[in-house]
Amino acid sequence: MDLIIKNGKIVDGTGNPWYKADIGIENGKIVKIGHINKNQAEKPSIDANGLIISPGFIDIHSHADATNFINPRQESTIRQGITTHIAGNCGYGLAPINPERKDLVVKYLGDIVSSSDLLQIEWKTFNEYLNKVEQFGIASNMKFLVGHGVIRIAAMGFENRAPNESELDIMKNHVREAMESGALGLSTGLLYPPGIFAKTDEIIALCNVVADFNGYYFSHIRSYGGQLMKSIKEAIKIGEKSGTRVQISHISVFGKPFWGSSDRVLQLLEKARAKGIEVNTDLHPYDSVMTDLMILLPPWAYEGGKVKTLERLRTPQMREKIKQEQINGPENRDDWPEWAPVDLIGWDNILVTLLKSEKYRHYEGKSIKEISESENTDVFNALYDLLIEEQVEANMIITHLRGEEDIINFMKSPLAAFETDATPTAPYGILSQGKPHPRGYGAYPKVLGEYVREKNVLSLEAAIRKCSSLPAQMTGIWDRGILREKFWADIVIFNPDTIIDKATYANPHQYPKGIDYVIINGVIVINKGKHTEKLPGMVLRHQ
Repeated sequence: MDLIIKNGKIVDGTGNPWYKADIGIENGKIVKIGHINKNQAEKPSIDANGLIISPGFIDIHSHADATNFINPRQESTIRQGITTHIAGNCGYGLAPINPERKDLVVKYLGDIVSSSDLLQIEWKTFNEYLNKVEQFGIASNMKFLVGHGVIRIAAMGFENRAPNESELDIMKNHVREAMESGALGLSTGLLYPPGIFAKTDEIIALCNVVADFNGYYFSHIRSYGGQLMKSIKEAIKIGEKSGTRVQISHISVFGKPFWGSSDRVLQLLEKARAKGIEVNTDLHPYDSVMTDLMILLPPWAYEGGKVKTLERLRTPQMREKIKQEQINGPENRDDWPEWAPVDLIGWDNILVTLLKSEKYRHYEGKSIKEISESENTDVFNALYDLLIEEQVEANMIITHLRGEEDIINFMKSPLAAFETDATPTAPYGILSQGKPHPRGYGAYPKVLGEYVREKNVLSLEAAIRKCSSLPAQMTGIWDRGILREKFWADIVIFNPDTIIDKATYANPHQYPKGIDYVIINGVIVINKGKHTEKLPGMVLRHQ
């Protein structure tokens, strides 16, 4: 055997109680679980006395698409126990690429990757992109969705209209090529441009192609606030009409007036499942979210891409029109499903991050209210001026947006897996820029430390199931997520008494405590808390 893990408590990912046994690993896979003599290993064994041995965590909602080409070590996510990423969420992605609109894609990715301008995009098709990821090397395993946003950009840019027949055929062909290449399915970001411009029938047409390949539909739905139920019903309808499985991404109830709605949401999911529609969901354990600052603007302001948005922000009449809609909402609420008066969110709860300009970089982590006071202007002009200076590529963290009661209720649901909704970063180099959401460093340790050990919301076994075998089942990964002989050796070894997140909003670039070892495909990547710089990850192509 290449490696033996001894003396630990095994929590195998199924939800069953822990038990004591040794684990033997050879050629990347688990070959024996039971009593193993230490001298059977060709290399020194790991003594896991006092530690938990669990399956590697599968991040079902990751944005790890681009940073692999900047730093493939995936520092912030590996160190919290993530051994597999499901990337390409919220409609984002790096393929397919229409060469004539490549610059639009790079700017589009600027919403989630602060260093997107450093990417050297040398591919066109989804298959070429996956091949490039494999050639470059990655620390963790990755499985990819194809993003509706990048497909729509390839076919029709940022047009605010339905695609014509020719454009829809182009989009279908891109989906088909991606699915043939091993994509898991299609993702949408129906809150973001250009996804916000798409109607339900367009998504159903694309998901019909996905269904031909036994694929999945992942959706950042149109609203998590006032139109939450309507938005979930749309996702369920898409699954019902197309035959795809449905994943409601990062389930939430946004806004204090709507807190307490989680029971109704879960009842709606259960009702759909009773009809035979396979619908599931996921969440991270924070009351805040991180997203694109631009979504505070009405959707018509996005039309044509960021260059056009900048033109509107520079025009006094357009600024006033934007301001009035931010205050009063659009005439037709369907034109802006997630609208809520910004005063309801609270200008002091909107923290800006991932800023690039010299003028505004020192405001990272500050609220729009604080910036307006420092700049001696009102909050609306402070927002518009910042967006102009940042070329509409700034992000925000909205604090106190989700209620603890709903978070816990979703956590307890058997239909919900855990995720990060994050991009891998690092406390050094280019990826240390800005103040990203703490979930990128601490989501899983926060679950295991705060919600399992301190608050007793979940048992350790139940929580690990939601980090491993449940997301594996939700994504068709049948040889990972459980500690079982013949399965791939993706393993996390941690101290249940000390594991906790350390990242904060003020200082997010901090690794968590308590995770001693992370093993991926039988290779030790985190050894006694240190990164070995090995890149054993695989691209997992959907069958």
